[in-house]
Amino acid sequence: MGRRFKVNWLILLGFAVLVSGCAETQFLISGTKRLQGAAGTSGYYKVGNPYQIQGTWYYPAEEWDYDETGIASWYGPGFHGKTTANGEPYDQNELTAAHRTLPMPSFVRVVNLENGRSIVLRVNDRGPFAKGRIIDVSRRGAQLLGFKDQGTARVRVQLLADRSRAIKAQMLGEETIAEHGSPIQVDKLPKAQVSAESLPPPPGAEAAPQTVESPEPVSEAVVEQVPPANQVSPGTMPEQEVTQVAVGPTNIFVQAGAFTDYQNAMRTRIKISRISPATISHVLVNNRDFYRVRVGPLASVSDADRALEQVQAMGYPGAQIIVDGKGAGS
Repeated sequence: MGRRFKVNWLILLGFAVLVSGCAETQFLISGTKRLQGAAGTSGYYKVGNPYQIQGTWYYPAEEWDYDETGIASWYGPGFHGKTTANGEPYDQNELTAAHRTLPMPSFVRVVNLENGRSIVLRVNDRGPFAKGRIIDVSRRGAQLLGFKDQGTARVRVQLLADRSRAIKAQMLGEETIAEHGSPIQVDKLPKAQVSAESLPPPPGAEAAPQTVESPEPVSEAVVEQVPPANQVSPGTMPEQEVTQVAVGPTNIFVQAGAFTDYQNAMRTRIKISRISPATISHVLVNNRDFYRVRVGPLASVSDADRALEQVQAMGYPGAQIIVDGKGAGS
């Protein structure tokens, strides 16, 4: 009887330890999930395949030299708390943005060309898909850029290539070696380890006197870490810091199309001029001649919206709103 009681007691003790271990494991898993959610690390790196929205095709790409001017809008309450296109929770109070083709996440500098305000945003969503807008910023982003109340603004959007490559490397676990002094960010590269062990002197020999010297640092010139200004972890959001920059004049146009054949451009200009005066301008792109047919300049974004609808209704669904002149840093 006593032996049976002892065995049962041991079984109960082992079961209690097992339950305790499971509870602790569940606690750690739950805590890890909470920490990940708080840090915003639930998302993943994504470029994506070409996709079509309302008859227009979009082609996501790692366009590291992206630099475009256009019209920005903002989105907030209706999407707050929902999942973004790369799996992150959308927070209208963070500095994030939606873009139609840039990698997610990536970082862009947005300059309001109407007041010179400039901030950094984290792209983690797709959009906008209406009225020729080039970027949709969070409510907080619109507040800091100074266009929340008016709803739209002329902006310049520039991809921050080094910072965007760094966060890509972190999220994909890539290992990169620095070339020509360029900063890299690597967490997984092994570092050299040096160990030392004291040995007794051989028979007949005397031990050398002990001296204390500063250890010579091990060179790590091959492996560099991203400077603090560029250090990014998957959950890092930009600082809510506004920079004031000088901006120049800009004009708004509606571009019906860009043609390599001048006769096609002329026929389009004649057709578009039935509703609004249109002009043809010549531009050289990659050593190719293009003839752009545009309506404008237009006085406001609302005027451009109306003109865009008219041009698209005439059979030019690819027409878009253009902001001419980079305004800042040009």
